[in-house]
Amino acid sequence: MTRTLVIDTATAACSVALFEDGRLIAHAHDVVGRGHAERLVPMIADLPDGGRADHILVDVGPGSFTGIRVGIAAARALAFGWGAAVAGYGAPSLVAVAALADDPAPVVVVMEGGHGEVFVQGFVAPFVALDGPRSLTPAAALAMLDGRRAVGSGLRWLNALDTAIADVATLPDARHALLLPAAARALPPAPFYGRAPDAKLPSAAMAAGA
Repeated sequence: MTRTLVIDTATAACSVALFEDGRLIAHAHDVVGRGHAERLVPMIADLPDGGRADHILVDVGPGSFTGIRVGIAAARALAFGWGAAVAGYGAPSLVAVAALADDPAPVVVVMEGGHGEVFVQGFVAPFVALDGPRSLTPAAALAMLDGRRAVGSGLRWLNALDTAIADVATLPDARHALLLPAAARALPPAPFYGRAPDAKLPSAAMAAGA
């Protein structure tokens, strides 16, 4: 019997799922916005056997800087304590694979990116990423659609430019993680922020003048 725990806190959702031999046996999914650190541990504790698993999968981003760090820190700590293996997957990939399972038409995942931008990545069925996640302005993201459907948490930004774009937020859900091909859920468990941090280290010249 092999169990896999999935942890997803990279977006406004706090989501966990427990699989046994590839079969979903329990999951929880809340849209919390903030406060992932306080919500995550109780959610895992409520899973059968406290979520204890042989393998742990965690969303590595892009998404919320804080949310990504919370999920990865929890995954690494549990893996250390349980002697479990840990690996990562991308937030847009999880949204895309669920969307493609419902409808095989090509899809562009549009997710909140901060600073008025969105993370964008295109996919085609059965599951092929056409590019890597990019941080774009809403206008550039809208142009990238080229008639393809869009899903994700950042659609409100595109809807503000074109009301034909449905303003329905789709967030990663941990229970879809095993729909991903093995290679897509074998990323290093390290943060992928998708853009540079907001805080910047001082330049050498500035440091010398301090």
